[in-house]
Amino acid sequence: MDGLKRYLAGRPMPPAVVAEVGWVNGLGAIRQLAHGGIPAIAIDHRRSALGFKSRHAFAVLVPDPVADPDGYVDTLAELGDAIGRPAPIFPTHDDHLNAIAAGAERLGERFLYPFPSWDVLEPIQSKRNQLARARELGIPAPRTTTDPSEDLVFPVLVKPSDPVGFRRTFKLQSFRCETRAELDDAWERAQPYEPLIQEWIPGGDDELYTLGCYLAGDGEALGLFCGRKLLQTPPGVGSGRICESIWVDEVVDQGLAYLRGLECFGLSQTEFKRDPRDGAFKLMEVNPRLWQWHGLAAAVGVDFPLIAYWDLLGARLPVARMNGEQKRWAITFMHGERPALVRPPYIDPLVAVDDPMPALAHARRLVRGRRR
Repeated sequence: MDGLKRYLAGRPMPPAVVAEVGWVNGLGAIRQLAHGGIPAIAIDHRRSALGFKSRHAFAVLVPDPVADPDGYVDTLAELGDAIGRPAPIFPTHDDHLNAIAAGAERLGERFLYPFPSWDVLEPIQSKRNQLARARELGIPAPRTTTDPSEDLVFPVLVKPSDPVGFRRTFKLQSFRCETRAELDDAWERAQPYEPLIQEWIPGGDDELYTLGCYLAGDGEALGLFCGRKLLQTPPGVGSGRICESIWVDEVVDQGLAYLRGLECFGLSQTEFKRDPRDGAFKLMEVNPRLWQWHGLAAAVGVDFPLIAYWDLLGARLPVARMNGEQKRWAITFMHGERPALVRPPYIDPLVAVDDPMPALAHARRLVRGRRR
């Protein structure tokens, strides 16, 4: 860790650790922290992680948090000792989040956490429990069952209650099933991941709305953002590819009530889908961490990594709500996908004039992919 000590020398502020920097979630957090004058330490279990190319972060290779959770936590403890003072840590994906939260007792006071303790977080991470709590709290949600023999209206989704292993195995968030035969096959394949069957809410990707939130430990909302997806990859059941900021009171109010009912303080994304049949915004999921397009929130005045950083250090910034601007965010080029057609100006999370190497690395990967 000698290189880390040189990196931190002369920097008055404690660093922030960004956990999982393989894609734009982590890259955006690194850049936003840097613009706020905060040194960033990027950790990932892959040498090819995009955030390792950023000039704004010190890169640390760690064990895979799923394959070797004990080794991962041991390495984090060594990192915390090298930092020498409590440092905020920001997971951007569930596998890192879960390993850090489950290992927090071993990590002690080396880090400051923008998420609940593991006894609260573990049930939040269960999709079954998310939906059960929504029903208890009176939050609208899609009809859901764990009995595939029920009389169902197709299409339906087969979703994992534990998404980490499912996503690693199938590279998908869920299976969409159009027929009973497809359901039977998907149900069998998903058995290791505690599957559930959920009705398909009609409507396109542009019916998916997000509340981005930083909820302090005392329940005060220090940062609020609202937006929606316009296009996912893959469409229907994927991650945001084109998104826009748009404030919807019902999404914000309903999301805050749900988060407080869960006791889910810290950083989060709560997603709803507007059901055109009755106009209700129905719960899709909550992610208690930074999500893929949180950079759009920063562009409209709600910089979640900085809000969380200062709150964790005991120096709250003024409450931030999005400033009313309607902006768009898009990943212009992705492997195997057509270019995103968005009228400029918009935010591309890969492109930054003061940090060009991640975009160049991404471009090289795209070229190599086309050649193959």
